[in-house]
Amino acid sequence: MADQGLIRDDERLRRIEAVTDATLSRLDAADLFDELLDRVRDLLDVDTAAILMLDTHAQQLVATAAKGLEEEVRQGFRVSVGRGFAGRIALTRQPVIVDDVTPDAVVNPILLAMGLRSLLGVPMFARGELIGVLHVGTLVRRRFTTDDVRLLELVADRASLASLTRSHNLDHNAALALQRSLLPTQLPSVAGLDLAARYVPGHVAGIGGDWYDVFLLPSGWLGLVIGDVSGHGLQSAVIMGRVRSALRAYALVCDDPAEALTLLDRKVGHFEAGNLTTALYAMVSPDRTRIRLSAAGHLRPVLAVPGRPGAPVEVHIDPPLGTGRRPPPRQRAEVDFPPGAVLVCFTDGLVERRHEVIDVGLDQLADVVRPAPAEQVCATVMGALGAEQPTDDIAMLVVHRLPAPR
Repeated sequence: MADQGLIRDDERLRRIEAVTDATLSRLDAADLFDELLDRVRDLLDVDTAAILMLDTHAQQLVATAAKGLEEEVRQGFRVSVGRGFAGRIALTRQPVIVDDVTPDAVVNPILLAMGLRSLLGVPMFARGELIGVLHVGTLVRRRFTTDDVRLLELVADRASLASLTRSHNLDHNAALALQRSLLPTQLPSVAGLDLAARYVPGHVAGIGGDWYDVFLLPSGWLGLVIGDVSGHGLQSAVIMGRVRSALRAYALVCDDPAEALTLLDRKVGHFEAGNLTTALYAMVSPDRTRIRLSAAGHLRPVLAVPGRPGAPVEVHIDPPLGTGRRPPPRQRAEVDFPPGAVLVCFTDGLVERRHEVIDVGLDQLADVVRPAPAEQVCATVMGALGAEQPTDDIAMLVVHRLPAPR
């Protein structure tokens, strides 16, 4: 009897090791699903194994991976939550055993056509939310045990982790593609000016809510925008895209940056509630001699003119966008932009440092900004402020008014 107990313990350990094998973590989600289903068929001595993932919008389970039931995946089988065998598992969020398969117990014609006699299925969870169902079946009648249920739940947990990683990667790739599409690939060529920009992600994901934009308006004014949507990832990138598009639209009907930001504030507060956004909108006059600007919770840009050190532009910082409160009328400033001058717009990641008040970084930035070509200013600022390894996203936009020809 003792020997039988040791055999059972050894078999239980073998089963656990088979589905927690560290080498599985090197597989992508699709290959991991296939490998897990192969192993569970061997460990449980079953004829079929399948994973159905939950389509949350349709509230349907979709056949995603299968062994012995490949036709289910090829046909893209779907079943609504609550219907049939898999639907009942999803609805109750509990394991379900069918000792004797009948047309009343299942709605999938493929299961009936195969002649399956017994089924065992368990729910799949990620972060406490149902994401799918894993089930196995046999062609002969079988009584599944508690140990069988526990093993299948262990496999479901492993598959759920792979699905979560896959979902994260899809979101990451989508956000990265969206963000790259929103940042100008090439700044416009503007008579009398030269421009340069930088974007440096401050975290591993490489996706944040910082952005910049440059556009010529029909009136001849040049629009310059730099902003920061709170948060990271796909959601921030999506909101960034909406804010950028909205501001471009308002810029077409407003020659006043404060008015454009007022309209943008209403849009963000109503449609993007709970997402705090800062933005600086500057407009360079058609003759390039003046700059109008307005700041919505954003840091003042630094202006350096020939013969004077760099200094923050004296513009009032109004409340950020999307606070939900109706702020007092937003203010704008207008400053001279003489030949040779340079304007540096930036997000807080450039000047903020842990364990330092932000004034230290702001003073350092003002000290290094000097009238020079835009690319040279970018390189100087990035080097002086240690932007190669930032702790937060950095966006920077530099505009240099070319000196008058001699």
